[in-house]
Amino acid sequence: MTELDEFRATVRDWCAQHIPTDWRAAQTGFSDEEFVSFQKSWFAELHSAGYAVPHWPAEWGGGLSVPQQIVLYQELAAHDAPRLVLAFVGIHHAASTLLVAGTDAQRRRHLPAILDGEIWVQGFSEPEAGSDLAALRTSARRDGETFVVNGQKIWASGAMHADWCLLLARTDPNAPKRHGISYFLMDMATPGIEVRPIRNALGESHFCEIFLDDVVIPAANMVGTVHQGWQVAQATLGAERGMTMLELAERLSNAGFRWLVQACAPIDDSVVADRLAQFEIELAGLRGLCRDLVERSETGHAGPADASIVKLYYSELLQRITGFGAEIAGLPGQTVLTKPASSGWESGNWMLDFIGSWEWTIPGGASEIQRTIIGERGLGLPR
Repeated sequence: MTELDEFRATVRDWCAQHIPTDWRAAQTGFSDEEFVSFQKSWFAELHSAGYAVPHWPAEWGGGLSVPQQIVLYQELAAHDAPRLVLAFVGIHHAASTLLVAGTDAQRRRHLPAILDGEIWVQGFSEPEAGSDLAALRTSARRDGETFVVNGQKIWASGAMHADWCLLLARTDPNAPKRHGISYFLMDMATPGIEVRPIRNALGESHFCEIFLDDVVIPAANMVGTVHQGWQVAQATLGAERGMTMLELAERLSNAGFRWLVQACAPIDDSVVADRLAQFEIELAGLRGLCRDLVERSETGHAGPADASIVKLYYSELLQRITGFGAEIAGLPGQTVLTKPASSGWESGNWMLDFIGSWEWTIPGGASEIQRTIIGERGLGLPR
């Protein structure tokens, strides 16, 4: 037995002993308070085993190799583990930003706190600056050793539960769009912050608006240098489009595809069999792309558009798979619309998952933006 086989056996045994088998039924109809409590306890369970942040450096609680991460995500998916929905921004976006561009003091303050359950939200998009993020208008005015922030953010997932926010604000209104932006860490308990949930097509309210009225942020909470926030933001967006896809791809390839095959059984239609075969080929390609991206990112050899390729491929494949699942499910799949908390697209209801899949072609840069990045940065096409 190889070292990787031994690791798989260890993870498999842990999953069998620790993943709650009834979490889907128990969490259907959960209140927000129950959802937060469950998510924090599940995160603590994973953290105690060393499985919460496998992609972090070893000195901060991670250190698993890429093959080990893949094995971990495969087993979590195979055992239908709850997903870390609430901790997602903290363990991926905030951590990646701090590790790449944060100060030692910022890393010491926040990375251990994230492991202790600190919740983060991303404050990037605005009502007229979503896909065109560089057009943001939220302002940050220097006032001694602080910045005073005014403006509005939107589509801030989980903001009502967040302790901290990754915030982009304009510090030079006269500079070209990408050159007058700074990046801040904002304490969500600061006076002047108002959070308003937005009800979405599934009846959920995890999307939020954030209103900022003379919010004071210490200058020490700036990440990187003044007016250089756009460059720092690329680390955050790169994590969203790249590293986070490794787990999502394994979940889609494992549990998602298995459910689709089960929904189609018995497979006695050649058209259905052909679609399933095509999906299996595409999923194999997605997994290969994700693994290749992560391995090359760790050695500094990832291309400028590689993360966008993976994000685009995943989000649109997810739409096709869940759409086909909704088609196969027929009317019964459209009449029982319940979704357990602590699930993402993989709620177990094809129609809800198909509706939810459309979110993935928008956050982190819409599909149109990804194609532009691929064309300009990957292929060298003119603007």
